[in-house]
Amino acid sequence: MTPIIDPAIANPETVLGALDFAGVAVFAATGALAAARQKHDLVTFAFFGAITGVGGGTLRDLLIGAPVFWVQDWRYIAVCLAASLAVWLIGARPWRFRALLWLDAVGLAAYGVMGAAKAGAFGIAPLICIVMGALTACFGGVVRDLLAGEPSILLRREITVSAALLAATVFVIARVLGLDIWPAAIVGGALGFGLRAGALAWGWSLPAFPGTVVRN
Repeated sequence: MTPIIDPAIANPETVLGALDFAGVAVFAATGALAAARQKHDLVTFAFFGAITGVGGGTLRDLLIGAPVFWVQDWRYIAVCLAASLAVWLIGARPWRFRALLWLDAVGLAAYGVMGAAKAGAFGIAPLICIVMGALTACFGGVVRDLLAGEPSILLRREITVSAALLAATVFVIARVLGLDIWPAAIVGGALGFGLRAGALAWGWSLPAFPGTVVRN
């Protein structure tokens, strides 16, 4: 039997629905920005925006056996196209790249919470819900970087995946402890965003493996 999805996830007027659409829009914008760095045309902007915006959620839905969200609701692709067009129209503004880094921080936190929440609605174990939260937040960026020929976010020392993991972990623990979905999402999202914001503002990073790198 197909599990019943929590209405809070599918409805954009709710906190989780708003986080979902916000995450899609932000990541679509970062995908379009990758196209902008290489001066691609508007069609490529739209493609990069769509694949980045829905990539993580698509893999999550396939893994947990859920209907793929953007196939069921056309508004997600519309949001991706609108975000890509907005990046195109903004043009080469000096503040654009920095602004997108901060928007990316919002997206990581929002999608970390949203991915964990949707997995939980399908009866997935708490630990795997955390994994799904991080995957939802990061996979679209991995695909974007591969297509753009840039270093993957997984290979960068800066804090990105850790922020999504923190958001998902706090959300899942809060729900296990009985906290309502609204405050759990707000607390998890705020802490995930705060970790990424600290990395952007003060250069926080996780410690690297000690020792000297030996090259053959």
